[in-house]
Amino acid sequence: MTAGARRLTSVADAQARANRRLPRAVRLAVDGGSGCGDVRTRNTDAFRELLLDARVGDQPERPDTRTTVLGRELGLPVIIAPVGAQAVRPRAEIAAARAASRARTAIGVSNFSETAIEEIVPHNPSTLAQLYWVGTREEIAERIERFRRAGAAGLIFTMDWSVNPGVDWPTDPMFESIDVRAALRFGPQVLARPRWLAGFLRAGGLPGLLVPNFATTSRPEWGFAEALRALNRGPRPTWDDVAWVREVWGPDLPFVVKGVLHPDDARRACDAGASAVSVSNHGGNDFDGVTSSLAALPRVVDAVGDRIEVLLDGGVRRGADVVKAIAMGARAVLVGRAYLWALAARGEDGVVEMLEVMRAGIEQAMRVIKAEDVGQIRREHVLLATTGPTRGVPR
Repeated sequence: MTAGARRLTSVADAQARANRRLPRAVRLAVDGGSGCGDVRTRNTDAFRELLLDARVGDQPERPDTRTTVLGRELGLPVIIAPVGAQAVRPRAEIAAARAASRARTAIGVSNFSETAIEEIVPHNPSTLAQLYWVGTREEIAERIERFRRAGAAGLIFTMDWSVNPGVDWPTDPMFESIDVRAALRFGPQVLARPRWLAGFLRAGGLPGLLVPNFATTSRPEWGFAEALRALNRGPRPTWDDVAWVREVWGPDLPFVVKGVLHPDDARRACDAGASAVSVSNHGGNDFDGVTSSLAALPRVVDAVGDRIEVLLDGGVRRGADVVKAIAMGARAVLVGRAYLWALAARGEDGVVEMLEVMRAGIEQAMRVIKAEDVGQIRREHVLLATTGPTRGVPR
């Protein structure tokens, strides 16, 4: 059993407990967004501006939350998103993979993960490997082949990164190594969170700064800061590059293009061979001047029709949000901050509890709209709020 006897009751509960446990630098890394954080806020606000069209009488007792994504049956339409540098708990990615498996759902493993994908896949057969466009084509092809050999169930090619120049609030610098300078800078805030520190010390030491899923034969060891510099300074992938990645990965294996907000890009992803697109603005962590993921979703869904599946990433905090996203055409959603807060608060059990809270909320929302299974959720089940701000709401 993980620390903290009381079960999580909501994502907000998980966030509050995580903030009490995490050092300032880690908390800011999880919570922050780009610029002034407007897109991060817009992602969550958009769900509040979309309402469920409630019905009564003949409501289903136990709605069926199962769905199929990329050919795999999931227990609920919520997937753990790929998130890098998870310094919230020791062996965080393995704990999250186990939790997702217990909840019968999938997990995305970041290219910036602190744990090698070979160690993660055995804990969850529905592991999706994330790929950034970093390095030469030879290096990228080697990573893709490695992910395939490790048994990844799918590949997520992330395109929603345009080089983040900074934010409007104070943040801590990224160090190349844990040295005297880093200790002097981070020491006080780490000592102020003894439970977080004790957990890592019991596991063998402070969080590492290596990202093993970037490793190649020519460069077997990558640091987080080094990989981020390479991502920021390297060329942006073209649609020809996307088609090439699809070819190298394999024509019959699940392939997701993440970061699509525009219908023209959705169509280009289809043409490049994508199995699915993830409508995403990188959780508000890339560019602080774009639409919310939910507002972009209907145009993308209408653009691709039934050619490929559509996922949504950004702003999901409760089960009703999941149902709203599905009503607007998403097959499933990916959650990032929600599960990191749960993981920080109560470890593997916390992620399971967060997913169960999501499942209960999905069931409640499905009862409200009288949907017996996920396949019955339609666009007519949601309404645009008639009062209050309508910024960034799907039309």
